[in-house]
Amino acid sequence: MAAKTRASYIAKLAVLLGLFTFASLGTPVLAAAAEVATPISYQKETLAEWEKQLAEGQIVAVTVNKRVRSLRTTLKSGQHVLAKYKAKGLPKAEAALTARHVPVTVLTPAEAVKEVKPVHHKLRYIAGAIVIVVIVIVVGVLLFDRRRKRAAEE
Repeated sequence: MAAKTRASYIAKLAVLLGLFTFASLGTPVLAAAAEVATPISYQKETLAEWEKQLAEGQIVAVTVNKRVRSLRTTLKSGQHVLAKYKAKGLPKAEAALTARHVPVTVLTPAEAVKEVKPVHHKLRYIAGAIVIVVIVIVVGVLLFDRRRKRAAEE
């Protein structure tokens, strides 16, 4: 007959205590890691609203992306906003920020490219498909016409 092996009461208690300790220590660490990994969501606003906030002194810091002409702004309230400036409008915005002593960070070209959304060329694919269909139809009509003429000659 085989002997039954059972974990002792103390071993079970030690394992259970270890699991509770790990769970209680792991929860704050996981929460902090999730907080750090959460991406910042920017609320879109017009350039006029952005200039109004700048005049009121609500802007704490600005990051400029020259490639997409955007101003990622952090406000005193902790809110993050995104404003787009027009072509050749950056010198005016930078001058206003410098006058207000707001720190400005300009993204490098490599960092700016990461922020650009990929463009899907759906219209090009549609136009290409239409061209292919037209070519197939023309070839089909020419072949049909050639067969018809051969049949008429015989």
